Amino acid sequence: MKTLFYSLSLSTLFFVLPTVAELNHNESIELLIFKSPSCGCCTKWVEHISEMEFTPITKDINANSNTKAKYQIAPEYRSCHTAVTRDGYAFEGHVPAKYIKQFLKEQPDNSIGLAVPGMPIGTPGMEAGERFQPYQVLILFKDGTNEVYADILTYSDQF
Repeated sequence: MKTLFYSLSLSTLFFVLPTVAELNHNESIELLIFKSPSCGCCTKWVEHISEMEFTPITKDINANSNTKAKYQIAPEYRSCHTAVTRDGYAFEGHVPAKYIKQFLKEQPDNSIGLAVPGMPIGTPGMEAGERFQPYQVLILFKDGTNEVYADILTYSDQF
């Protein structure tokens, strides 16, 4: 796998990662994750991604709204963290790894990524004992529209 190189400027992080098409079946997918340094649920989501054969590279930032705007995540789809592939696909919030893998395999036309708006109880990283709040994973499109990508009705639907 290619080595990660990045350099920081005032507002931009440049990185070189393999594209999804360049990956072998045995290689993990690297995600650059922009998150708050003090957010425990972001840290738990990063752990979920790691356990599901992704390689997370975290970038702690205090103000994430510029990152979200850069990747065209409209305010109504936002959550606490944003993960990005080298190809520029964005995954907003507590999207289960299962659906990120499915999305990257399919690479739907005119899409920019997936989102789980808000912070539903029971999503990866938002576990709260036996509590679970059904939610939807949305696919986001370049024209600003969205569609339901997956209805998550039970805790086990996420895995």
